Parts: sequence; structure tokens; C-alpha cells
Amino acid sequence: MKKLKLILKDGKSIWVDEGTSLHNIVKENSLEHNIPVVLGKLNDDIYELSCNLEQGGRFDIIDISTDIGMKAYVRTLQFVLIKAVFDLFPEARISIEHSLSKGIYGEIYKNDKLSKEDIQNIKEKMKEIIQKDIPINKISVEKAKAIEIFKGYNMEDKIRLLKYVDSDEVKLYELDGRYDYFYGSMAYSTGVLKFFDLISYEPGFLLRYPEESNPMEIPKFIEHKKLAKIFKETEEWGDILEVADVGSLNDKVENKDIIEIIRVAEALHEKKTAYIADMISERKDVKIVLIAGPSSSGKTTFARRLGIQLRVNGLMPMPLGLDDYFVDREHTPKDENGEFDFESIYALDLELFNKNLQSILQGRETEIPSYNFKTGKREWNGNKIKLPKNGILIVEGIHGLNEILTSSIPKKNKFKIYISALTQLNLDNHNRIATTDVRIIRRIVRDYLSRGYGGEETLKMWPSIRRGEEKNIFVFQENADVMFNSTLVYELCVLKRFALDELNKIEHSSPVYYEALRLKSFLHFFKDVNTDFVPDNSILREFIGGSCFYKY
Repeated sequence: MKKLKLILKDGKSIWVDEGTSLHNIVKENSLEHNIPVVLGKLNDDIYELSCNLEQGGRFDIIDISTDIGMKAYVRTLQFVLIKAVFDLFPEARISIEHSLSKGIYGEIYKNDKLSKEDIQNIKEKMKEIIQKDIPINKISVEKAKAIEIFKGYNMEDKIRLLKYVDSDEVKLYELDGRYDYFYGSMAYSTGVLKFFDLISYEPGFLLRYPEESNPMEIPKFIEHKKLAKIFKETEEWGDILEVADVGSLNDKVENKDIIEIIRVAEALHEKKTAYIADMISERKDVKIVLIAGPSSSGKTTFARRLGIQLRVNGLMPMPLGLDDYFVDREHTPKDENGEFDFESIYALDLELFNKNLQSILQGRETEIPSYNFKTGKREWNGNKIKLPKNGILIVEGIHGLNEILTSSIPKKNKFKIYISALTQLNLDNHNRIATTDVRIIRRIVRDYLSRGYGGEETLKMWPSIRRGEEKNIFVFQENADVMFNSTLVYELCVLKRFALDELNKIEHSSPVYYEALRLKSFLHFFKDVNTDFVPDNSILREFIGGSCFYKY
């Protein structure tokens, strides 16, 4: 048998029989330690550990301290959860829905209401499956055969999804006789799932797992009641639109019903914006509206639409930009790498900002600074503002929910809004679309169309953006008076072609190639929708251009 030479990360060389599984290479050479290993890397290509060695070269492991490794771990964990549920409740239906409180929220529909005892039984069944260390097999079947399998399971969601798959064959995963469809890599066997928890969270459950930064420990549970509430509202919007998953959305596109879906989705946004404006108007002491949210949430368009609704209520909105309050560049705080940390709240002149706020709210004409981003210096250009009697300040920026930003202003004078794209639409009941994926697709399209950045540049920047969001935004989201979900159920149908244009340019040698591949794999499930159908005041216009509020 032919021997192939592998060079390990530590420089050591080993000789392995051609056709040996990557799983056996990891085991026989003791490459796995305490952190679960889920995938293998050979000559910069990523493989599932079930794959057999066909060439020599550089070989390394991928564990769950990496983003791609953690995604495979969680996907495998979901499969074990699904298997456990159907072992205990064969007639049940399980829906994996969205991220929440450092975990994934889902629901189980069965004859009796899901109880805490049911959750505990499912958890014990998962442990049993994990303890048995059962291999997970990847098989290729004809699409018609896959549809037949899912008809036998009464899974209409998967049948709808596969109907639009442009291939005669599909890949399924099999676990102890249970078949399922997943997009993305899977671990070799159930035994790798050393760390997880399953807890009751009315009316469903939370599946919890480690974070990449601490891959051997389940993070402390912190409840996010307001976030859970906005996800529930979004689920109700989906019911109104009669769009439960990508398959049903594609049906609407195919049947020419998408224009009506767009109108209703936009009307739901407008209705919620008007509701928020009414909340603000009812609180007579409110003088400042603070809008915060992560990248590509649509903050700017939302602020403009909210301003219109406030005008309807007799208030005069006046924007105040946080960017003009940056400290001079040499005074900007630095991060752990010695780089300027422009996302730190202390990159802003908090003392001047609060002094100006007090002056404006007292009705005085107040000169505000302008920041010259080329020189990195503050300038005074005679820009003065005066708040009219019925005026209300609108402040949009990432730190809006942090009380430090407006520490001199009494809480009764402030109204805080958290906005994010919190997708509720999933591929099917077992394949969720992460909320961050919608935002990154938005960002890729906007950066490409309006800022001249390629998709590769945006993907390279994204981990840094995410770290800033974790530190400066997400920890304060429950401080909001109200949350607004800026996701539009149809938007990926519109964004798809722009995003694919950029993602297809990313070459195999790029460090973000596999992330681009992952994004492309789920975008291909969506049918295209023409941009002409998108209203000019839509939040989506912030990313594809053509907004009535501003040009880019």
C-alpha cells in the first residue's frame, strides 16, 4: 500500500497509508488533547475527519477554539439533539430557531406541552448518544430519494427546500438510522461533544455550548428577556406573511406573490416605527432618543423613518452626530495590540458631549464641533444648533445604550432604542440562518456598492467588528426601552446576486475562502427578486442604494 508523508504543525513528519481516515490519523498520533477536534486541514483545504487521505502534505487539526470548528461542533450537537427528540417522541416536530443568551433557542411540538421533565429526558438521551460515540455518516443520494425520506418523516419544510436545490444529488447525514440534511461540515462521531447543556426556556429550550474563547466551559447563563420578546414578535410577523422558511419564501417568488410580501413586510416595519414614535411622544419628559445597534442594522434609515413618525406626532427631530465628538487622534485609546481603538467609548470626548447636551436641552444656542477625519483633529466651524420648543434630539451610534455616554442627563429625559437584523427565517426547521450572517451579507453588499471595498476585505474585517460589538453593544442591549428588528423576510432574495458577485471573486488561497464558501452555500437556496420591487424608503435601500433619504 502506498505511503504518504504528512508534516504536522510542530514540524514532525509521519508516514501514513493512503486511504487512512483523517479521524484515525488524529487518534493514532494523539493530535487531540482537551479541546474537541472536529475537522482536519490538509494543504490549506478543510476536510471532515471521515474523509480518507489521498495526498501528502501539511496536516493540522481544527478544534472548537476556531470559528469554523465551533460551527461544525454546534451543527453536530443539533443533530444529536434532533436524534434524541425523535427517539423519545417519534411524532414530534423540532424547530431550531435562533441564537439567544449564548445558546440556540428552539421549540418542540408534540401532543402534550413540553415540560421541564421532557427537557431533562432529552438531555439524558443526548448524553447516552454521545457516550456511545456513534459515527456520523455522510452519504450522497438522488434528490428524489432524499425527498422520499423526508416525506416519510412528514418534514414538509425540507421537501420545500430541496425542491429548489439545483442538483440531482444531495448530501445527507446519517446518525444511527436517522437521516437529516444540513449545510456545512459535521464532526466524525457523537463522542466529540464533550461540553453542552440543555435547559428549559418557555415555551421551548436553550441548547448551550462553549465559546471559541473558552472552549471547555459553558458560559454563564444571562437571560435576555427583551431580545426573546422581539424574536417572538418576529415569529408572529412570519405567521402574518405566511413565510415559515426559505422553501415557502421561494414558493411566494415562484407564484408571483412576492410583491405583496414586500408590501406587508415594509408595512410591518412602518407600523412598529410609528408605535415607537407614539411611545416617545407619550413620555413628555423625553428630550433625547438614543439609537444603537451592531454593524449593518440599518440605524441610519431607521432614524430617518422614526423622525418622520415623530413629525407626525408634532415633534421636531434634530440629529446630533457622535462622530463629531471624537477626541483628537493622538488621544484615542489603544487596544491590546497597540492599535487605535476607535470603537471604545473613550474615543469620544464625553465631557464635551455631555456639556453640549445640557446646553442644548436648556434651550441655548450651542456650537458643536466638526471632526476632520483626514487630520484626526476637531474643528470649530461655527456650526450652531438650537432645539425648538417641540424639538427632540436624535443621537445614533454604537454607544447609545451605554449610560456612560449621557451620564449627565437624567434617565427620564432619554429614550433608548436597540436595532438589529434578527432573522427569524431559516432554511428549514433544522438549519437556522445566523443573525450575524444577514448582517455580514448586508455589509458585503454595501461596502462593495458604496465604499469600493471587496467582499474579501469585508470578511477579513468582520471578526474585529464582531469583537467590538461584543464589548460595546451586545452587553447593553437589555438597557433599551424598546427593540426594533430591521430584518426583512425577503431581503436575501434581493441581496443574493450582489453578494455572490463579490464572494465568487474570493480565491482558494484567501484566509476567508471557507467563510465565503459557507455564505455562498446558503445564498444559493434563495430565488432572486428584482431590486425594483424594493421601496425607496426601505431599510434595504441603505445597502443596495436608491434610498430616498440619502445618496451614496
